[in-house]
Amino acid sequence: MGIFSKKVCDICGGEIGLLGNRKLEDGNLCKDCARKLSPFMTDRRQSTVEEIRRHLAYREANLGVLAAIHPTTVLGGNTKVYIDEAAGKFFVTRSRNWRDENPDVIDFSQVLDVRTEVQEHRTEEYHRDREGRNVSFNPPRYRYSYEFDTTILVDSPYFNEIRFELTDQRPERMHTQEYQYFEQLADALHAALMPAVRPVAQAQPNLGAAIAQAVPNLAGQAQSTPQPVSQPADDGNWLCPACGATNAGRFCTNCGAKKPEPAKVFRCDKCGWTPEDPTHPPKFCPNCGDPFNEADQA
Repeated sequence: MGIFSKKVCDICGGEIGLLGNRKLEDGNLCKDCARKLSPFMTDRRQSTVEEIRRHLAYREANLGVLAAIHPTTVLGGNTKVYIDEAAGKFFVTRSRNWRDENPDVIDFSQVLDVRTEVQEHRTEEYHRDREGRNVSFNPPRYRYSYEFDTTILVDSPYFNEIRFELTDQRPERMHTQEYQYFEQLADALHAALMPAVRPVAQAQPNLGAAIAQAVPNLAGQAQSTPQPVSQPADDGNWLCPACGATNAGRFCTNCGAKKPEPAKVFRCDKCGWTPEDPTHPPKFCPNCGDPFNEADQA
């Protein structure tokens, strides 16, 4: 066969374009069939044609399972974990139109562990000298950010882990409300996906407190990182959520944190329905179906 001989997909039998081949261990896969594979599959090149056929049969059956899923809790930022507590199942996706994306439905019994690791990123800051060159401060100054990465280990014949970044906006400091939010979210996710160990987890003070704070606030709605809520004193001053100092200006005089913006409160402008937590509404009003947006801010 010549170097430019056309290839045929061993799954659908269709002709594969010049740049459309996805190699298998013993055959070829077209890009259209490859799109149907689970996004968590990592060993496609080491898979045989027969293994890919079984995988695609599983993905087709997953559509039927997904149709019966009704999420009761949604945890996460850009990537969200949708949990159906009654069915004991969940799925992970970045897509808003998740029913069209056919995300893999996982049973709680398949979860082996839920791990979240924090990575610290450090970037040096510079200033310009008299010649206009960027030079280091003395001593050097750094800007920090913290990335929360979650890995869900699963017992599945098609993939063994689901990895995603839990943070949508990375906190720039530890011991702040934003940082603590993602700590609580990680603990809540572990407790929600591993209900068999929940009684043990609740015996631990820190984890139990995190679940009590995070899970009720996140149940049934997609959350983004909450904005810190200022706590004004009677004289108009505000309490810094990072260090607790009382301030009057725009920045904390103790730690330099910016004065937080007031929390936005939502109420459906079509039917008047108000969320249980009005600062974190669902995407759509459960009473009339109208999407929540800026027009629904009270």
